Amino acid sequence: MSTPHNSAKKGDIARTVLMPGDPLRAKFIAENYLENPVCYNEVRGMLGFTGTYKGVPVSVQGSGMGMPSMGIYSYELYSEYDVENIIRIGTAGSIADNVNLRDIIIGVSASTNSNYGIQYRLPGTYAPTASWKLIASAVKSAEEKGCPYHAGNILSSDTFYDDANSLGDWAKMGVLAVEMESAALYMNAARAGKNALCILTVSDCPFKGLETTAEERQTSFRDMMEIALETACCI
Repeated sequence: MSTPHNSAKKGDIARTVLMPGDPLRAKFIAENYLENPVCYNEVRGMLGFTGTYKGVPVSVQGSGMGMPSMGIYSYELYSEYDVENIIRIGTAGSIADNVNLRDIIIGVSASTNSNYGIQYRLPGTYAPTASWKLIASAVKSAEEKGCPYHAGNILSSDTFYDDANSLGDWAKMGVLAVEMESAALYMNAARAGKNALCILTVSDCPFKGLETTAEERQTSFRDMMEIALETACCI
């Protein structure tokens, strides 16, 4: 049955979904890596495709920008389409001194300045974390590819333009990079009893004044895509 945001029917979506923020990155992955990809969603331009990678069914779908958008799409994938694993593949801004442009980051946990978790009525502060089996598989794949990678805490921020200039404060706590979606994904996965992981490519280093182009972010971060696809084959 379709949802207000997804026209797919039950069975159209694989148990493992790769989720870039950019739907055009989803289209690029489907066309360049999946065998016999079929488009199952075009609602709101949030493209979704299912095909196979090395014989394993895999779907790839855009999530949009920010935790509200990721929250909607991942919730529906887990609850309405029986998805078991979601691997976010996105870009991030490095805030740690030792994390460089185009490095891979595996998000073990996701700090946040969002109130997304307030819906769960917890008597404290929840720490959103990735699923260990996905972390282990992604680390193994990154090492086999010889990619420079970092595994640790990331920041999921509600603000792209931060008037408080708070990234330095987060860096003091060992946070590797900033992005905008993973905390919501990790919380949805925890609530649903499912699995989630965020694999990022560093697209810019705000403290160093370095950045990549929009086209590079859409099509050239192949190490991240391939690590995620190999992870999907091993779970």
